[in-house]
Amino acid sequence: LNEFLPDGVIITGRDSRVSGDLILSSMINELVRLGRSIVQCDIVPTPTVQFMVHNTEAVGGLVVTASHNPSEWNGFKFIREDSTFFHPDECEKLFQIADKIVAPSFDGPPGVAWKEQNAIQKHIISCASLKCISLNDIRKKKFKIVIDAVNGAGSDALPALLESLGCEVVELNCQPSGIFNRGTEPLPENLTDLSNAVIQNNADVGFAVDPDADRLAVVDENGKPLGEEYTLVLAADGYMKNVKKENETFVVNLSTSMALEKLSIKNNVKVERSAVGEINVVKKMNELSSNFGGEGNGGVILRESHLGRDSLVAATMVLNRMSQSDVSLSKIHASLPQFDIIKDKVS
Repeated sequence: LNEFLPDGVIITGRDSRVSGDLILSSMINELVRLGRSIVQCDIVPTPTVQFMVHNTEAVGGLVVTASHNPSEWNGFKFIREDSTFFHPDECEKLFQIADKIVAPSFDGPPGVAWKEQNAIQKHIISCASLKCISLNDIRKKKFKIVIDAVNGAGSDALPALLESLGCEVVELNCQPSGIFNRGTEPLPENLTDLSNAVIQNNADVGFAVDPDADRLAVVDENGKPLGEEYTLVLAADGYMKNVKKENETFVVNLSTSMALEKLSIKNNVKVERSAVGEINVVKKMNELSSNFGGEGNGGVILRESHLGRDSLVAATMVLNRMSQSDVSLSKIHASLPQFDIIKDKVS
């Protein structure tokens, strides 16, 4: 990492896995030995680190997370100066360097590491200030929301965001303990407790995120999971109602349903497809100067915030769409183009 990023500050964070503290501390100690300046955000959503890189003079970032994988796994997400993840060729070079297992020598003075206590608050303020939403309209609705953060990196961030948007918040699995009490991906089969909590609390909507909080899934007021595909469609629908731009282009990957294309035709918005992988979506967004994109896994990417999937941005944009109507979320969903997409795994 030291060889890839130019001189300057590196922002770090991690999800809530038990192994994350030791791994991140070891990484920070080595980078400090190599003379680097490090900002330590500790347990924060991956998109919060991307947001901080995008909106500061930082030259890049590092997140210790295994994303949606089970708790015994851990890994790294490396962030470039433009807030995107390392490109495939950069990762390949990084692996080659790591395989040599040679500790680099450094004769200069050590760097310094300091803690950033307000990264989440800065991210929340940015979400509440997005130009494509109406904050006043959202706050007037006083939505009641159940949030299931799977005891991951979004455990503090998502409830704080929703409260700042004037919502009444019911917390479920919102202790950043790293003990994941449900399947880590926010898929319908893992959201039974959330669905029940939405019904029991007579809530307007339920939100669920994965352990590093870059993906958002939505459950309607009847406790029905809408499927990760419709996070992106709901966000886009609200965006198109608020932002009137000609010749706008959205970018999605090839593992995304056709619902967004059908919706966009009515609004004279083009939809372009990229290869699967967040970085491929972002690269095509840059090629086409696109302001909005994402993936059909609950990943919403809004250039105004930063170039990465972001559950905080997604939640804000979904609530923005809900605030534009006087009907329930289930009726809003029913008004959208209806498509099913089946994704499964073979062990």
